[in-house]
Amino acid sequence: MLNPATPAFLQALATALPTGTIAPIEPRYLSDPRGRLGGQAAAVARPRCVDEVASIVSACNAAKIGVIPFGGGTGLVLGQVMAEGPLPLVLSLERMRAVRAVYPAENVMVVEAGATLVEVQAAAEAVGRLFPLSLASQGTARIGGNLATNAGGVNVLRYGNTRDLCLGLEVVLPSGAIWHGLKRLRKDNTGYDLRNLLIGAEGTLGVITAASLKLAPMPAAMGTAMMVVPSPAAALDLLALAQMRLGGLVSAFELIARMGLEFLAETMPEQRQPFAHAPAWMVLIDVGVPDGLDPAEALAALFEAGAEAGLVLDGVIAQSQAQRADFWAVRENIPEGNRRIGAISSHDISLPLGEIAGFIDAAGAALAKLGDWRINCFGHLGDGNLHYNVFPIAGESRTQHENRRLAIKTLIHDMVHACGGSVSAEHGIGRLKVDDLETYGDPVKLAAMRAIKAALDPNGIMNPGVILRPQQGGLAP
Repeated sequence: MLNPATPAFLQALATALPTGTIAPIEPRYLSDPRGRLGGQAAAVARPRCVDEVASIVSACNAAKIGVIPFGGGTGLVLGQVMAEGPLPLVLSLERMRAVRAVYPAENVMVVEAGATLVEVQAAAEAVGRLFPLSLASQGTARIGGNLATNAGGVNVLRYGNTRDLCLGLEVVLPSGAIWHGLKRLRKDNTGYDLRNLLIGAEGTLGVITAASLKLAPMPAAMGTAMMVVPSPAAALDLLALAQMRLGGLVSAFELIARMGLEFLAETMPEQRQPFAHAPAWMVLIDVGVPDGLDPAEALAALFEAGAEAGLVLDGVIAQSQAQRADFWAVRENIPEGNRRIGAISSHDISLPLGEIAGFIDAAGAALAKLGDWRINCFGHLGDGNLHYNVFPIAGESRTQHENRRLAIKTLIHDMVHACGGSVSAEHGIGRLKVDDLETYGDPVKLAAMRAIKAALDPNGIMNPGVILRPQQGGLAP
């Protein structure tokens, strides 16, 4: 059982660390971006180096006090918000944001976990390189949190998830021991892969303090287009056509529904939209090309081929960087529009590409049997990740339908599971989806996960209640 972080413990810890490292808790460390739940904590620790992190974690482990690692606070599954239980200590990496080294010739950067994603992108750009992870929250999200949740974003199709962009890690384990794994190697077959074990563990197995990140060559030119498609099935066929014609040059292929544009028009009317009348379905395509190729010409040729095949009904190709930015602003503001409307139930799901069109049709029909709703289905079509969100009809609020949320979520997740999909594509499990993991997860995998947790964190101090429910009588499986 865990103990609360008492004033005496906090005073002793503060005395052992530089002045100001232990501070009173502030509301920003306890908030959920979706506003569903508030957290609790005794204090916040804001270390400046890995040795200070190790001292903090070691002290908490000895006293059996929970530690909540905190990045940018942008997570959507309550991984950074603990609402009940003995008061934990929040551990924020915000002061550890240095770029330790950049190796342009190797396409590698070593950066501390508290750096925001925008800061990492800027450091790469300063040496003519690209760090391709891109999220709507990148101005606030920190790279440690991105790694801890294996964040996805819009460029997974070409560059992979955060996991695929990391070569090595520096991590403080629950005992307080420091794993110095900041290698810059692309091949290292020396036993168990701790790097990939800790990436995506959501702070339950240790605290990521720094990472060696992969960079990529900066494309000579970028091109962006919005293309209207008759259906999600046609969008998938257009994706296949784009990959055949453009190979690995397609960076992003995003599915957007009319409802997303209608929500933007309702809540953010200042947002410029690409079409005078919102089509039922459209895709946002981003390509990055090497020197000697014209992205606008490549997209125009794709448009013509798609139109000839009956896959494209209309479209706009960006003619300037400003227009590219406008197109992407539409996509990146859709989640904010959703937030302002207020979803009854939000679902971050992934499906085999061949199941997506059928799922969208079947889910809409199944939900209609439960009542009248507005559905905003959008997301990263290129990697099978949909954000399938259910909203009240105009004039009603989500609070009027809280009693229906579980039924809606269960319906959607049951259908996703039946299709061979995942109920958590890129947001993680956190505390919000622990029940879902137990319902849909493979029992052998869950037993192995519990064994790993028990071995590395026998006192259960690291982000308690995230991913795995604490077991009665201890953490042993």
